[in-house]
Amino acid sequence: MYGGSARIHIFELDGIKCIQSGMDTGPVKTGKMGRPREFNEQAALDAAMRVFWEKGYEGTSLEDLTAAMGINRSSLYSSFGDKEELFRRVMVRYGEGPLNYMHDALEFPSARGVIEALLLGTVEFLSDPKHPSGCLSLQGGLACGTGVESVRRAMIDWRTGALRALEKRLQRAKHEGDIPRDVDAKDLARYVLVLLNGLGVQAANGATRAEMKRAADLALRTLPV
Repeated sequence: MYGGSARIHIFELDGIKCIQSGMDTGPVKTGKMGRPREFNEQAALDAAMRVFWEKGYEGTSLEDLTAAMGINRSSLYSSFGDKEELFRRVMVRYGEGPLNYMHDALEFPSARGVIEALLLGTVEFLSDPKHPSGCLSLQGGLACGTGVESVRRAMIDWRTGALRALEKRLQRAKHEGDIPRDVDAKDLARYVLVLLNGLGVQAANGATRAEMKRAADLALRTLPV
């Protein structure tokens, strides 16, 4: 018979949990198990959004993302998936956050009120010094090559969805008699989106708030509603 009883010793070596069996020769001190790093997912998404906004999808590296988000690659993959999946989640965040004014604009009671809110809201959005220049929905995916065709396609679908939402709202306005009968609601929606995209390009080129506001005011004076 041995003079002591059997015991299990659990310890950690280089981050790996180990188990060692042996005889009980006295109390054994064990350290605390390592805890995974905690972070705010929404804040991390906002940080990733800014990087994609500034550099575009192709111009953004995993090193750029992990540095901005304050996490390592393992945490990025486990929480957000790969780079493409992260970008898709960023676009959802972008639509629900910085571009939320567009959803609010569609609730205005008149067609002209909707379009005015979209144009002037876009001027305010694009000239906000807290945001990178231009629009993520344009800059994020326009330069995507054949290797990331799915991202380019997703961006097209995203912009097409905005067009359809505006078209649906203007179709309703036409049924209500708020748009002249000789004006096609789909054409008007596309025209408005052309104006919004043009403002985004102008902002990326360095146009000021006052310059974009004058352009928006001119467009409003030429509207058929």
